[in-house]
Amino acid sequence: MNAVLGINAVFHDPAAALVVDGEIVAAAEEERFTRRKHGKSAVPFATWELPEQAARWCLAHAGIEPRDLRAVAYAYDPALARSVANWTPVGTVIEDGWERLRTLYAQRAPLFLRTALPGLDPARVRFVPHHVAHAASAYLACPWDAATVLVVDGRGEIASHLGGAVEKGLLEIASSQKLPHSLGLFYEAATAHLGFQRASDEYKVMALAAYGRPRMADALRKSVRAVPLGFEVDAIRWDALAPERAPGAPVEEVHADLAASVQLRLEEVLLDIARDLFAHTRIPRLAMAGGVALNCVANARLAAEGPFREVFVQPAAGDAGTALGAALFLARALGQSIRPMTTAALGPAWRDEEIEAWLQAQRIAYQRPAALADAAADALAAGRIVGWFQGRSEFGPRALGHRSLLGDARQPEMTERLNAVKGREEFRPVAPLVLAERAAEIFEGKHPSPYMLFTHRVRPAWRARIPAAAHVDGSARVQTVDAADEPELAALLRAFEARTGTPVLINTSFNTGGRPMVDSPRDAVECFATSAIDALVLGPFLLERAAA
Repeated sequence: MNAVLGINAVFHDPAAALVVDGEIVAAAEEERFTRRKHGKSAVPFATWELPEQAARWCLAHAGIEPRDLRAVAYAYDPALARSVANWTPVGTVIEDGWERLRTLYAQRAPLFLRTALPGLDPARVRFVPHHVAHAASAYLACPWDAATVLVVDGRGEIASHLGGAVEKGLLEIASSQKLPHSLGLFYEAATAHLGFQRASDEYKVMALAAYGRPRMADALRKSVRAVPLGFEVDAIRWDALAPERAPGAPVEEVHADLAASVQLRLEEVLLDIARDLFAHTRIPRLAMAGGVALNCVANARLAAEGPFREVFVQPAAGDAGTALGAALFLARALGQSIRPMTTAALGPAWRDEEIEAWLQAQRIAYQRPAALADAAADALAAGRIVGWFQGRSEFGPRALGHRSLLGDARQPEMTERLNAVKGREEFRPVAPLVLAERAAEIFEGKHPSPYMLFTHRVRPAWRARIPAAAHVDGSARVQTVDAADEPELAALLRAFEARTGTPVLINTSFNTGGRPMVDSPRDAVECFATSAIDALVLGPFLLERAAA
């Protein structure tokens, strides 16, 4: 058995992934075990904190001891890092000394891992450059032998971008944008100026952008621009564009306009980079990763207006995904034949008997309906919010029908109700689930979209029928459901359509504000019991509010 464990720990979203004989066996984020959102703070002195619980779970899931690992791939190469006292990334301040501390911690990762995973030989730890790990998480996970590769994020060791081409699993790097220029840090700085948490809440800026007018875009075009096979980002005086918003303060029109301007400029520069890169590679399929690749609005523009026939975005495209990419990269370097990614459901699961035993031990009332999909569809058709906990948890930030809150897309107030349950901002949209074979009938754009990483427009004939599915600008972050891959979810959608004539449900992550997605029966029941969720499907069991 050739087993390679991948580790992401340097910046944020610590995670572990396991590849055995070329197959992705397990992947999980540390936050799901510690119940601390994003696992840790994105600060240099947190670099030593490892995804210990995630790594132990991956190994236990496969029945592998640390001493049996062929190698461990650590997604950062301290040999590439250097002191950055002589530069300041856009919108941030790095104090002299912190970068050296980060590098020191990364250098000592093999010893930290030996302590976390007793029996591991630290000599088996290999460093994989951050952006190479990002790239591998896309090009080795995608279904193609040849692809153009694009990575854009905040930063790695000394760069913020990688562009290149891959053929038969071998990456040729065409470009790498050196720091301090960074589209990811540009977006992070806007996030902080708008009163949200940087390296965490960028998706809120993307959502807010739909409410504004991009009237500051011309000013940003002077500071953020594409150059041959890269880009440049100058220092931006954010206060000259819009007043800084304090966290929790009201969102004003000027803030929405700034969000719209930042979002538009990001999309424009990404399109320029993509066209330039394609002119270099001439490969019409694009594999993407990096935190910026989680921007589904920008992804949709790339797919619609860019030069590529197909676009693949790895579902854990942020830093968590570098654990997977590092493991895949090293596994291939060790001679393993890599099998493409077929699902994001790579985390923990519980057997039916385990769930039932836990419910009984906690004296929690439950049912086991003969037809679970029918029972859940009845609740949804009656306007109830249903927690849906099925199978293995998703790897990455999107709830894909394994740890989801579901609602009726026909009800205009459903978005407001779900946002109230989760304690999040009113301007945040929720996402529609639709059977893959019905998607093109209801939503414009390219299909399928199984990982909820592109936006689509609701077709005019359906806008009034599923008002909760669309954002204020008419877009929807669609997840298409293939019955062969997701039989329980497909059965639910069919049962709901049989009752309502509508093959669409609303989906958002099963959690409340500031907490990670639920990952265990206990997490799910605690969230259900302490919020206005009406019913909970837990494996084959149904818990209802009155009985609970």
